[in-house]
Amino acid sequence: KHHIQVFEYQPSRAGTCASKFLEGFHGYLHTDAYAGYSQVDDVIHCCCMAHARRKFVEALPENIEHPDETIPGRVIKEMGRLFKIEQDCQEISAEERQKQREKEAKPILLALFEYLEKEQGHVPQSSKLSKAINYCLSHRNELMNYLRDGDCSISNNLAERSIRPFTIGRKNWVFSGSPAGAEASAAAYSLIETCIANKVDTKEYLEYIFTNMSQEESLQDDSVLEKYLPCNVNLPTEE
Repeated sequence: KHHIQVFEYQPSRAGTCASKFLEGFHGYLHTDAYAGYSQVDDVIHCCCMAHARRKFVEALPENIEHPDETIPGRVIKEMGRLFKIEQDCQEISAEERQKQREKEAKPILLALFEYLEKEQGHVPQSSKLSKAINYCLSHRNELMNYLRDGDCSISNNLAERSIRPFTIGRKNWVFSGSPAGAEASAAAYSLIETCIANKVDTKEYLEYIFTNMSQEESLQDDSVLEKYLPCNVNLPTEE
């Protein structure tokens, strides 16, 4: 199985950008709960449990002696159990993982949403805790959809980790200040992050394509370009 990381520059965060980029895609779409993603049709939306958990971390009172006795503390603990299940299921097949989630994670999630429904009316409406509860309950289905397929993830952390170097770098790189520069850096990051995802030595890869692509008669043919993708080249992999 190959992993491909693709970055694309768009001038805005409008939902139409995501819809156009993913046109023709059908499957599971892992994102945060940004409303723009709702414009992507014919997909099964999976929301990020890490984003949901973060809201309860922010709602946890500071310097509290017994956090497990608070609503956010209890929720954080239960979500921790869900992440532990994922950690324990890393080395098994997707089919086995889906069965394990159905057996262990689903009861935890159902009980958690029942608990949040019960507590929803007992917290101040303008509080961080109320916003955290409302976030979870309004995205209940999307937060549970990862249970449906063992290849799905409980969180969007993979994408978050992939974009972090890009978002940090663009504040410092002069050429990212223009659309053309952003498009160029997006293309470069697509290649580099795909190397990392497939454990391909980045330095070896860049040397390989700079040496060999220049020998091609034409780079207009998709089949020629495809053989130079990081997941298709035969290079040493990083441990």
